[in-house]
Parts: sequence; C-alpha cells; structure tokens
Amino acid sequence: MENIRNFCIIAHIDHGKSTLADRLLEITGTIEKRRMKEQYLDQLELERERGITIKMAPVRMEYKMQNANIKNQNDNLKFKNVNSTEQNPKIFNSDSYILNLIDTPGHPDFGYEVSRALEAVEGAILLVDGTQGIQAQTLSNFYAAKKAGLEIIGAVNKVDMNIPDIEKSIKEVAQLLETSPENIHRISGKTGFGVRELLDDVIKKVPPPKTQIHTDFMGDYTEDSRRELTSSQHKLALCRALIFDSFYDDHKGIIAVIRVFNGSFKALDEVKLIAVNEKVKIKEVGYFVPEQKKVDEISEGNIGYLVTGLKDPHKIKIGDTVISTKSISQMHADRTQINADVIGANLSSYQHKSESWVLPGYKEPKPVVFVSFYPDDADEYDELKKSLERLRLNDASFTFEPDFNEVLGRGFKGGFLGKLHFEIISQRLEREFNIKTITSFPSVAYKIKIKHDLKNFHGITKPDENGYSTILNPKDLPDDYEEILEPMINVEIICPSRLLGPVLNLKELFRWEDVDTEMLADKIIIKMKMPLAELISDFDDRLKSVSGGFASFSYENAGFKKSDLVRMDILVANEQVSGLSRVLPKNNIEYEARKMVELLKDTLPRQQFSQAVQARVSSRIIARETIPAMKKQLGNFGKNGGDRTRKMKLWRKQKEGKKKLLLMAKVRISAEDFKKLLSK
Repeated sequence: MENIRNFCIIAHIDHGKSTLADRLLEITGTIEKRRMKEQYLDQLELERERGITIKMAPVRMEYKMQNANIKNQNDNLKFKNVNSTEQNPKIFNSDSYILNLIDTPGHPDFGYEVSRALEAVEGAILLVDGTQGIQAQTLSNFYAAKKAGLEIIGAVNKVDMNIPDIEKSIKEVAQLLETSPENIHRISGKTGFGVRELLDDVIKKVPPPKTQIHTDFMGDYTEDSRRELTSSQHKLALCRALIFDSFYDDHKGIIAVIRVFNGSFKALDEVKLIAVNEKVKIKEVGYFVPEQKKVDEISEGNIGYLVTGLKDPHKIKIGDTVISTKSISQMHADRTQINADVIGANLSSYQHKSESWVLPGYKEPKPVVFVSFYPDDADEYDELKKSLERLRLNDASFTFEPDFNEVLGRGFKGGFLGKLHFEIISQRLEREFNIKTITSFPSVAYKIKIKHDLKNFHGITKPDENGYSTILNPKDLPDDYEEILEPMINVEIICPSRLLGPVLNLKELFRWEDVDTEMLADKIIIKMKMPLAELISDFDDRLKSVSGGFASFSYENAGFKKSDLVRMDILVANEQVSGLSRVLPKNNIEYEARKMVELLKDTLPRQQFSQAVQARVSSRIIARETIPAMKKQLGNFGKNGGDRTRKMKLWRKQKEGKKKLLLMAKVRISAEDFKKLLSK
C-alpha cells in the first residue's frame, strides 16, 4: 500500500475544485485529451448548468512522480498550458503511484458530502481562489479536515490572472495552516501551472493507507497478553470496507461506493452489511476511472465500488461496514487456536462483540428545512415514492415520509440540509424521473408546549422529557399554545472590512443576536446567532446585494430558543391553501401578510369568477386582495340595432352565473405557479 495515496480537494464554492480535478486527470493521463471536457467529474446535468459541484466524485489515477528536486528554470514558460511541449522535460522516478481523488462540493448545504469524503482519505488539498482569498467555507472545510486528522496541503488558485495582491492571499492561507508562505503552492487550474508540483507534494506529504488490525477486543488484557496476541494478528484481520456513497443502476441494482480498510473483495464473495444485517453475494467489483471499470479484486487501501444486486434502497445505509462472511467465520475458527493461557476465559465473549468489527461511520445528518411534495398528477404517487427512494439512495442527507393535504392529496414531507438542497432535489425529480410536483413553502421544525390533549391535533409528535412536542409543517401549529421554540444557527460571515457597515444593516431585518467581529488580515469575520427560518428566506440574496457579492457565509446548528411566533394562513376564494401556511414573528406579521397577498394577486391566473386572496392569523383577516373575474365582451349594441336594456340583461345574467361558479369554485394552484411563488 506504500504507493497508494487517498486525498480530496476542499474549497469554498467557485474556487476552482472541479477545474483543478480536470488538470489532474490530464496530467495523469486518466482522460485522453480528445475526450476531455470542463468539469469532467461533474456528471449531473444540474452541476454543469449551475457551475457547482453537488455530488462528490471519486476517481482512480495512475501517476509517475516527477523528480521534485529539479525545478523549471524557464520562468517565461510558467503560465503555459500543462500539455505544452515547450515545457522543460524532466526526469521521472520509476515508481508508479495510485492516486484516489475525491472531488467535493463547496456549498454549505452539501457539507455532509464533504464530511463523508474526509473519512475515506488521508489527505486534502485546501484550495483558495487568489482573487478572493479565504472565504467562509474555506474555514469550515479546513476545520473539518483538521478534526479528521488529515494531512492538509495549501494551494492558491488562479495565479495566471496576474492578481496584484496575490501574496496577501498566500499569506492568509499560510497563516491558517501555520506554515510559511513558501509551502503554499501557486497554481492555475485553468492552464495547469504548478499542478504537477502540487501533485508531487501530495505524494510526498500524504501518508499511505494504514492496515487496521482488528485488536479492539483486547482492551481487558495485560500488555504481555496483547503483545502475544499481536504476533497472531494476521489471523485476526478482517476484510472490511466503509460505504461512503451509493447509487442505483437500472441493470445492476444498488452499487455501493467503498473504501477498503482491511483485506480485499472479489466478485462472488459473500459479504454482510452490518447495520442492516443483510448478507449479499457481490456481483461485480471495480474502480472509477472515472467511469466504472470492472476488475477482479479491490485491494486494501483502495477506493472503488461493489455491485450488490439489491433492489430495495432501504437495505443500503451510508456509513455502513461491509465485512466478508468468510473472514468472520475464519476469525471464529482462529480464536480456538490461540493459546488459552494468553487470552483466558475472556475470549469466549469475543464472538458476541461483533459491534467492534464496525468501522467508524457517520453521524446521521439532521434535516433542518422541510418541504412537502405532492404529485401534479395524483396517479403518479407511487412513481414519486419510487423516485424519492432512488434519490435517497444517492443522497443520504435527504429524508422523506408520507404526508397528506386536504386539497393536494397524498404526498411526502421531505427533510433537507438547506434551501439549495431542496431546489436541487426538486429539479432532479423533474429531470431524471420526469415527475412534476407541487411543493409547499420551505419551513423548519419548531418545538411547542401545548395546553390541551394531543389527541385533538395532527402532525405533532409526542412530548419529550421536557414536555416539548415537535411540528414539521406550519399548518399543524395550533392557534393556542403555551410556549414555542424555534431553531437557531451560528453564522460566520467573511467580507472585506470596508463592507462592515452595509452588512451590519441586515441585523434587524434578519433578527441577529450576540453579534461579534474579529479581523482576518484585511477581512473581517462577523459571528452571530440567527433563526434558521431567516436563512431560508432571502438571506443569501440580501447579503450578496449589500456586499456586491464579496461576502460569504457558513453556518451550523445552535439549538432552540423561545420566540414570539404565530401561524399565518392563506385563503384563496375562501379556501385555505395549507401549502402556503407559514410561521412568522408576531411583530412582522402584517408586513409579510401584505407582501404575500400582493404576490399571489400578481401570480395567480384570473378565473371566470372573482377570487378573494386573504391572509389570516387565528380567526382575524389581516390582509386582502381581490383577483377580478375574466370579462366577456358583449359587443356594441348601438351599432347593431340593439338597446342598452338588452346589454344590461346579459350583464345581470353573467353576474348571476359568476355567483353560482363562486359557490362551486375550487381553486387549485398549479406547480408552475407554486414555483413562481417560491422563487420570488
């Protein structure tokens, strides 16, 4: 395993991770030049359209390390393309290396993707855009990689743009990594300058994978006993791998993406999925190059995939441990051959300690944003369920459960890590599975104490030990409650110090509290607490607006806080549209109500009858607009020999008809109109 290096690229969004990955694919010859395209590892159509990475992408590369002691003497060529023949040819070592790279997302909504990648590698390239310097997710990803114990290599990107203050960004990164600026790589992901040297440094600094011998059960033994057991540890090694991603193939079934920590795996091996207690026979194993490449065996220390043949998405769990059943049987047999005087009677309990075989997995992600999905065509409910299960297999941070709406019918309540996460899932449903949905407004989970018996309420969980129940849908919040708590987040905003004033002007609008600041070179870090509900409104847009796009932010959950909130319902033609119910601060309710009814008036189409659009709190209407009925042209009676009495008679008849229509009216807001409301 000495020639294997597992590493990932971490950075703030749009700092050039995918472009750097492209250059690495070129340098190592993994992708032929004629097949190369931008953002090669971003396979989703949405990733290319938005220009962001959504899913982490593993790839296996083979590389011969360049002699790092020989430097390029021609400074005039330093910004030439990496494939240019004008570059000074160098001597290569004969040693060939296997490089397993994982390209990761940069947006905070996809932080769970990054956390899983960090557990599967030993090193990370911390990439920083030289034109922007350190940003919010730079810090967040750095601290996560440091906590995971990875070897971190700093690199400043886009040096080909001749940035005047590039040294300032380099010093920032060096200060963060507690190293000298000379150790920070100057690279250009676009031209390839400095990328080969960066790759050589990865090989030098990132440690090879370590063999993890299964000796966890020795905790109760003496040092002498452990030493003697260690001499027999070759018998105690397991064939183990960690599942850090998965996806569904229509022909092969569920494919698990794994990092092998012990032993090796082959096709036809029987393995056990510990978390779900499921035994399967492997159909195929292989590597990502970056397409799937079938091989005979995945060896220790490598990253690859195994085809399970399973069809049920519930039988695969991200963070689960895959263990060869043959190695489990062998370990049970081997334990009888080890000197009983060394191990003693404690060994008899060994076979009951299967939990110690499990590799450290991941914390279950807790969704913070909730949106209900309803199929635009009620007959597509089963297809929607199947599609959501497929997406859940590919995105472990997404959760869903059945939901029902009196107007929209059966659907599912989805849990997401942020508003962008929800938007991506919604668009993937339509593009990958051709299913159109109607969605509710994004909401968060609230905790309440209720004065009455829970039997009278729906959508509310049983009280916890402190007497608080949880609601996920605003429509379920009762009018009469004793106390309500809303979720809070800790937010860090990084911006140039000159923008401190404009950014702080957002304090009252988004209910900031405990605001604190600290300097980072010529930038300022603003730390505060804020309700999560404010984040999923238009916080991102407003922050970009006041900062001209120079401010970035990251956030983490910060528990719950008591607040003064009420539920606002929306009625269209005297019928409540539960998908538009929202929980809002009491002191801001009238402004939000007025804005909402005006928005609905401009968005909803006119009908044959007039529609009253109302905002209601408890039993009180606090805002109203009217969408007028469509008018029928009755013609010019004067020129055609008629008189006004005939025209008035037709008007009265039309008016009576509209009254009858209004009594039977059921306004249904289309999926397109809902999406318009969500985007405004």
